[in-house]
Amino acid sequence: MNTQMATLAGGCFWCLEAVFDEVKGVQSVESGYAGGHVENPDYSAICTGTTGHAEIIQINFDPEIVSYQDLLHVFFGIHDPTTLNRQGGDVGTQYRSAIFYHNDEQKELAEQVIKDLETQNIWDNPIVTTLEKLEKFYIAEDYHQEYFAKNPFQGYCQAVVAPKVTKFRKQYSEMLKKEQPA
Repeated sequence: MNTQMATLAGGCFWCLEAVFDEVKGVQSVESGYAGGHVENPDYSAICTGTTGHAEIIQINFDPEIVSYQDLLHVFFGIHDPTTLNRQGGDVGTQYRSAIFYHNDEQKELAEQVIKDLETQNIWDNPIVTTLEKLEKFYIAEDYHQEYFAKNPFQGYCQAVVAPKVTKFRKQYSEMLKKEQPA
């Protein structure tokens, strides 16, 4: 199987991971950190906002089943790409909206998707999602992996993650791996 990687930042990685785990063609999703200047950062350092890293997910996907562009459309559909360094109550550069491209083709595709979305005037404000070359991916601590799946009744998961998953299931039902319980 020919797989590719996509690396995205759109607020809390728990939200993104929970959604992309359900996308048909996605083989795996790992939460982590990218885009900073500190080697081997940990969650407590990331939370200070001083390392320059963003909370990200790295998606291993089969492009024969789901395209990079389709992943980007889901990404833009489940977070607010118009708020600088913020998603809801999560504030700081670690929560920025960013696409960490792996190669020039991904960069060009991301630029095109952003341009297309801007012309559709979906949001009242312009898209502030940054395009950053992925230099280094640091996997997050084990307890962050599959966080929503393991902690669905935790307060943040109920208030923030679950609504994003529900929104994805409604808006992108054709992209679901399988039917989800009602």
